[in-house]
Amino acid sequence: MATTSDIRKGLCIKYNHDIFKIIEFLHVKPGKGPAFVRTKLKSVTTGKVIDNTFSAGHKIDDVRVETHKFQYLYNEGDTYHFMNTEDYSQIQLQKDTLDTPELMKESEVVTVIINTEDGMPLSVDMPAHVILEVTSTEPGVKGNTATNATKPAIVETGAKINVPLFINEGDKIKIDTDKGQYQERIKE
Repeated sequence: MATTSDIRKGLCIKYNHDIFKIIEFLHVKPGKGPAFVRTKLKSVTTGKVIDNTFSAGHKIDDVRVETHKFQYLYNEGDTYHFMNTEDYSQIQLQKDTLDTPELMKESEVVTVIINTEDGMPLSVDMPAHVILEVTSTEPGVKGNTATNATKPAIVETGAKINVPLFINEGDKIKIDTDKGQYQERIKE
């Protein structure tokens, strides 16, 4: 049993007869009244995201989990196949359990959170950043750089990312997987 002071990003808890993963939280101490924790929870079974507020000191039922490194192999429709990097066993996960499947390329190593009670995978954590190649984008217009202008670009996984005007096809870019945003161009 944990309390609201143990809340952190990625913690899995039992709530309303389901298992949820905390994706955002904020401890709030108003000038008047008791403190509370505002959270955004994602169901690991349905992928539905809900907002919830816990009063300070509220008891929460946390789920014991293990983390394992898995390599992404391929996907068939909404089913994604992964291989454990230690014992080479394979698992299949549905698209809705993944946070950003559009940024995952083949052979990417991810962290899979597994429930220790029943051995079921709960969620997949991507690395903080991925490096992907831009496959198509419009050429930038010279002189449009005074306003931090961006343009849409398609990367090798098929995801659409807004990038600065100086990015061209064939460039490798670093993308923040949490927000799905351009970070920087990678020089080779």
